[in-house]
Amino acid sequence: MKSPLSSLTLLLIGLAAITTTAFVPQQWTKAKSPLIDRPNAKMPPYVLVLEASSGKSKKASRSKWAESRGYFSTDYADDSPIEVRTGKAPKLIIAGAPASGKGTQCELIKEKYGVVHLSTGDMLRAAVAAGTEVGKQAKDFMDAGKLVPDEVIIGVVKDRLQQSDCIECGWLLDGFPRTPAQAEALATAGVTADCFIFLNVPDEVLVERVVGRRTDPVTGKIYHMKFSPPEEEEVLNRLEQRSDDTEEKVKVRLEQFHANVEAVKGSYTDIAVEVDGTLKPEEVSQTIMMAIDSVLA
Repeated sequence: MKSPLSSLTLLLIGLAAITTTAFVPQQWTKAKSPLIDRPNAKMPPYVLVLEASSGKSKKASRSKWAESRGYFSTDYADDSPIEVRTGKAPKLIIAGAPASGKGTQCELIKEKYGVVHLSTGDMLRAAVAAGTEVGKQAKDFMDAGKLVPDEVIIGVVKDRLQQSDCIECGWLLDGFPRTPAQAEALATAGVTADCFIFLNVPDEVLVERVVGRRTDPVTGKIYHMKFSPPEEEEVLNRLEQRSDDTEEKVKVRLEQFHANVEAVKGSYTDIAVEVDGTLKPEEVSQTIMMAIDSVLA
C-alpha cells in the first residue's frame, strides 16, 4: 500500500506536467524542414513553422490566422508542425509619379509580405539621428541647405539594407533610385532587387488627382473633391490645398519625373513589371502581388 505522501507527490508531479503543457506559449519559428509543395497556392514571403499545439482547435485557429495574412498551411490530422510554404525574403523597388497611388500600394505590399518599407527621406533622418558615419556626412549637407549627393545617399541606403530586419524580412525601396546615376551606384554597391514595379498613369490623370486633393487640418485626413469628398459640410469648409498641389507645379514635378524614369527603368529591364495605375487600387494590388509571387517562386 502506497503512503499518503507518495500519492500526494505523484499528484503534484502530474498537475505540474498538465500546467506546463497547457500554458507554455507556442512559437512561430523559421522552418528547418523541406518546403511543402502546394500546387496553385500563392507564394508567401518567408518560411514559418507553427509548433504543434496541444489541441486541434488551437492549430485550426492559428492556421486560419496564417491564411488570412496570405500564408498557406497544410492540414494535419495529427500533432505534427504546420508548415507554411514560401520563398526568400523579397527585395523590391517601386516607382511611380506623384499621385500614381504608390503610397497605397506600398502599404499593401508591406502588409502582405512583411517587408521593411524604406523611403529616402526616412532613411536619411534615421541615419542622422543614429549618428552613423554616412549620417554625419548627410547632416553636414542638410544643415548647409544643400542637396545630399548621390554617393552619401547610396551609403545611407546600403547601410540600412544591411540591418537585420531588412536581411530577415526583405525590403521595399519606395521611389529610389530616382536617377540613372543612383541606379548605377546601387548596382556598383552590390544592391540588387528581385522585382522593379512601375505604376504607369497618364499625366492628365495624375494632374486631376493632385489638383483635386485636399487635407483636413484637424484630422490630417486627405480627401479628393471629385473622387472622395467629405460628407459633412463642416469638414468640407475647412479643407486646405497644399501649396504645391496646383496644376502648374505638378506639371513641373512630372517633367522632372519623366526626365529620369525611363533611364531608371532601363536599369531593371529584366525584373521590371509595369502596372496600369488607373485601375482600382485592389486590381493594381492583385497585379503587383502576382508579379512578386512569380519572382519569389
